[in-house]
This record gives sequence, structure tokens and C-alpha cells, in this order.
Amino acid sequence: MNSPQLSNDPGQQALYTLIQRSIANAGGWLGFDRFMALALYAPGMGYYANSLRKFGLTPESGSDFATAPEMSKHFGRTLAHQVAEALQVTGTDEVWEFGAGSGALALQLLDNLGDRVKRYTIVDLSGSLRARQQETLKAHAHQVQWVDALPEQLSGVVVGNEVLDAMPVQLLVRKSGVWHERGVVWNADALSQSQAGVSPSDSEASANAASASPLQWEDRVTDLRPPMEVPGEHDYLTEIHSQAEAFVATLADRFKAGEVATGKGGAAFLIDYGFPESEYFHPQRSMGTLMCHQLHKSDTDPLVDVGRKDITAHVNFTGVALAAQDAGLNVLGYTSQAHFLINCGLLPPLVDAPMDEKSMAQKLITEHEMGELFKVVALGTTEWEPMGFAQGDRTYAL
Repeated sequence: MNSPQLSNDPGQQALYTLIQRSIANAGGWLGFDRFMALALYAPGMGYYANSLRKFGLTPESGSDFATAPEMSKHFGRTLAHQVAEALQVTGTDEVWEFGAGSGALALQLLDNLGDRVKRYTIVDLSGSLRARQQETLKAHAHQVQWVDALPEQLSGVVVGNEVLDAMPVQLLVRKSGVWHERGVVWNADALSQSQAGVSPSDSEASANAASASPLQWEDRVTDLRPPMEVPGEHDYLTEIHSQAEAFVATLADRFKAGEVATGKGGAAFLIDYGFPESEYFHPQRSMGTLMCHQLHKSDTDPLVDVGRKDITAHVNFTGVALAAQDAGLNVLGYTSQAHFLINCGLLPPLVDAPMDEKSMAQKLITEHEMGELFKVVALGTTEWEPMGFAQGDRTYAL
């Protein structure tokens, strides 16, 4: 089973071949969540597992997007205040970070927390990102360790910045009043037709052929439904987040096991872009939230240039909160990133900061930048009020 020529990159060729084989093994149709898992995490080939640069402030760096820690060191410095409080409340000295990216957030937290953290454990499946993190964190090498799976028991403070949005989602589409699950099929004829008759001198046609893909959508009638009814009969595309909710449930189980074993609990702070359920499944949000990021541009076609761009979906924070509660955790707070960072002390140190630092830090809290779209949810084994939710808590909206 040979993949047709899609690019000159052997790694991308191998990824397409793997996807082609997976589709064939699944009977010719692969649910989008399984496709997304391969596209992002296939060992050595997926977007987060290959050596391409992901994180940076500009496309000139070869990066695809910037996260808050890359934008401003004040993000991690401010979050450290909340983590320090959580370490004290839980009586622990270990921090766990999921999906540590470039290592920028870990560096900011460790620089500000110092010896209050005995061990900083990064859970990351990407070997190439791990190498970058090790270089970034070499000054804290005595505190940091890497693992690729959760232990059976866990105590301490968990942080996850833009982790939930990268977890595979299932796509549901309502067409003519009937719900379907959207999946991926392989159609090599489409690629062959797009490449036919293209001469090396025809730059526009060559570019179109290069962007073509044998991967195509196919919808199948399903019993799956969104967690709440979407009013109306109009066509409607959305996502459901089984893997993110399963992750939260697993985290709860590990926290509870750690509490039984050591008498010490845990807390988690998850930061991402998303909405409560009533906004997520609003009748007017009929095109879903799935988005791809490449060279600081966004598009909505995950079936093209697979392995070279990020694929994300907004987070349904109501689903996250309910999964946590069902698994025995307390929802300690939910609010916008702006409220959270201001509550944790973002602003006072900016008074005397250079103008460029002020400008980048403002992007963290400005409504039309990251301040409102990004939310923070806190979960814990014991009930308490973290400082980040002292003003503007929106738990009631979940």
C-alpha cells in the first residue's frame, strides 16, 4: 500500500501512509478523533511528535503560534503566585505540567517558585519538544523530570496551558435534521486528478497540487449527540470532547489515590480557550470551533498538509467541570484569564516595567486578545477558594 507523492518530506510521507493504512484497517472510514490523534501524536511523524518548530512570536521564526508564556514572562510569574498558594494548601512540593511546549512556562514557574518546588514533572509525549525543554530548563535540571504517562497516584499541583484544546475530538454534524459523525476516508483518485497535467513551470498549478489531499470527509448516521439539545433544524457542525473529559476523570482518580497513600491532596489549574456549554452549543455556532494553525495563520481544513500544522478545538468547560465532579473532584473556580491573572497580581509589577513588556503583558488580559476568550478552571481534592477566583468567578455559568 503506497501513498501517492504528497511532498518531498519523508516524515510526512510516512504519516500519510500510516493514516492510509489506519483507514483501511478500520474498514475504509476513520472517526475524526482517531485521525486527529494520528495527525498530532503519531510517534516521530505527528505534528507534536516531529522536529518542526511550533512555538514562537512571528512566522519568520518558522513557528506556527504563540502561547501566553512565549508572549510574556509575566504570565508564568503571575501564575506562580497561584501555584505557591496551592502548594501550601495541599501540603505538597511537586508541580506537574502537561504539554510543556517550549518549556517557557516551566522556566517562569521555577524561576519564581524556587525551592518551594522539590520536583517539577513534565508529562509530554514529544521527544523533540522534550529536547528543547531540557535545554530551556538546564538551570533547574536538579528539579525537573520527564515522564510519558501518569503514575498510579499523584499529589501536588497540576498546570496545563493550552492542553485540553489539543486533545482529539469527535465531530458531529446535523444535516437535514439527522445527526451524523464526521470521519475521514482515503481517495487517491482526487490527488491523482489534481496533479494530472501539472508542469514544473506552472507555479500556480503546482501549488494547488501540493496542497491537494487524498483525505476526504465522509459522514455517517450516528446515535451520538451533543451533551445538550441544539435548537432548530438547520445544518450544524460541532465537537464532543470524550478524551478531554476522560483525561480529567483519570486525573481525579490519580489525585484520590495519592490522597489515600500520602494523606496529601492535589489541585489542577487548566487554562485554555473555550466556553461554557450554553455558549459552546449555541444555535448560531453552527460551523463548530475546529481550527488549524500554521505560520501564524488559521484555517479550517485539517485534511491538508497533515503533520505540519496544529489542529485544535475550543474547550467545553462545562463538560470538563462535570467530568471532574463525577470523578470526585471539587470545582474550585472558573473565570476568564483576565480576571484570573489580575486577581493573582499581574498588574503591580508592570508599573515600572519597560513599555514593550507592558504591551505584551496587556495582550494577556485585553478582551479582544486573550483576556476573555481564554478561561481558567481549577479543580481540587479539597474545597477552598484559590486567589485567582476572588473576583469575577463564573462557576455559576457552568
